[in-house]
Amino acid sequence: MRILIIEDQIKLANSVKKGLENKGYAVDAIYDGLEGFRRIESNPENIDLVVLDVMLPGMGGLELCGKIRAQNIMIPILMLTAKDTLDDKIEGLDVGADDYLVKPFEFDELEARVRALLRRPKEVFEEELTGAGIKLNTIKHTVEKNGKSIKLTRKEFAILELFLRHKNQVLSRDKIIAHIWNFNYDAFSNIVDVNVKNIRNKLQGKKENIFETIHGVGYKFNA
Repeated sequence: MRILIIEDQIKLANSVKKGLENKGYAVDAIYDGLEGFRRIESNPENIDLVVLDVMLPGMGGLELCGKIRAQNIMIPILMLTAKDTLDDKIEGLDVGADDYLVKPFEFDELEARVRALLRRPKEVFEEELTGAGIKLNTIKHTVEKNGKSIKLTRKEFAILELFLRHKNQVLSRDKIIAHIWNFNYDAFSNIVDVNVKNIRNKLQGKKENIFETIHGVGYKFNA
């Protein structure tokens, strides 16, 4: 697995690089945002994960993340930043980051998040997904049911996107958790069921069975 670190604090970047190399990863470090963007844009298929700082010379991390997502490059991105407010985290996730880690951090936590992101399967990321009268736009972050706009929370949107990418397939709760929540998630919580119930209430008619419960396993989206 090849990881690209884009971090202008050279000492930190090299420390993380060395630590990940000791764990068996192939790691490159770049200290400028514009150079990092060019590296990703020119050869995305050879990068399995990006560790990206927010504050960078040349091009900021938020802009960089947004640009590569706009090109439909879906390499997992772990965002690093010294900013720890909720708004800062939301901003990073909204531009396309997959996870968010606040400085200072312990290397063991960073490595655990890297492992979690690399476990997620690579998929084809279309801009628009459809099924059962539902249309979801991954770039505009919009959802429609039979032409009517539907508002979903971020988690509901992510779960619906996962359903639409796996139409007519049974998704276990563990699979949904692995795609939507980070490693801090409480596996004994019923949060998956609560979110699916909310999606049903918003998108499923009384006589429809779009989001089918597979008892003891999980759910299936019937397209």
